[in-house]
Amino acid sequence: MISGNTGGPESLALGELPEPVAGPGEVVVQVRACGVNYPDTLIIADRYQFRPERPFAPGAEIAGIVESVGSAVDGFAPGQRILAMINWGGMAEKACVPAARCIAMPDAMPFDEGAAFLMTYGTAYHALHQRGRIRPGETLLVLGAAGGVGLAAIEIGRAAGAHVIAAASSDAKLAVAMAKGADAGFVYARDASAKELAVQFKAACGAKGADLVFDPVGGALSEAAMRTCAWDGRLLVIGFPGGIAQLPLNLVLLKGAAVVGVFYGLFMDREPEENARNNRALLDLYAAGAIRPLISQRFPLERGAEAIAALSRREAHGKLVVEISEG
Repeated sequence: MISGNTGGPESLALGELPEPVAGPGEVVVQVRACGVNYPDTLIIADRYQFRPERPFAPGAEIAGIVESVGSAVDGFAPGQRILAMINWGGMAEKACVPAARCIAMPDAMPFDEGAAFLMTYGTAYHALHQRGRIRPGETLLVLGAAGGVGLAAIEIGRAAGAHVIAAASSDAKLAVAMAKGADAGFVYARDASAKELAVQFKAACGAKGADLVFDPVGGALSEAAMRTCAWDGRLLVIGFPGGIAQLPLNLVLLKGAAVVGVFYGLFMDREPEENARNNRALLDLYAAGAIRPLISQRFPLERGAEAIAALSRREAHGKLVVEISEG
């Protein structure tokens, strides 16, 4: 699935790219499945931090089998099952990946779950533990709770001992979040003002408010969530599909609160040892059955554009995955 021109999902088409060759420190992966994530909607429109030279394949989260390895690669060999996070290139039959971005994939993990694992769980774990300093007994408010990263935050928050409140935009989405383990939840009004939303948020979180807010939505929800923060509360900024919020900073001062940015992609590169510890913790949680990706829809490669379009319309419950044929 190739982006040849700047645009939305409709600009994508099937096409041929050069055969990838592993350079020093790289591996070539036969991609079996690719997760679909919000940055995919941005990168094809030149609205993301990275602007690759066209043509390129979108897709940043893959599971597959190592086909070949370059020089100076230790720990990976042809035939090995791996998970990997890349900036782009995943919606293709093969991808060239830095070995440092790969981790061994458990034998019990299917490829579709592997492709729906690293970005959402990695983001949520880094956000809640390194950036949010989550503590047992705290109240965690998760916005966009039925999305892939929202559901991951619910599971990881529960595993950390937090009281998790899910906020979703429909009854159907709230039901998905509650089934994943949220302790309580509510449906927020889509067209309400930030102050109107704050009344609803405060009713759900109680008099103390939310110690920690996981915000992958933005827009008016961000200000409402900040108005709901407890003393020493932390608002974790994950993404902006609802728009970039303009927060009144007097709220931050009056609550002794913090607005904390979460940039998982840069964290992986700048703090690789900490990221490796996070990945080990996540795989332990997976093995224990505490976390498991919810995949609501699977698409063949030729319908990869449809998958990105569905995500951009915010229709997904959990994760969408593009499956690539073994042939």
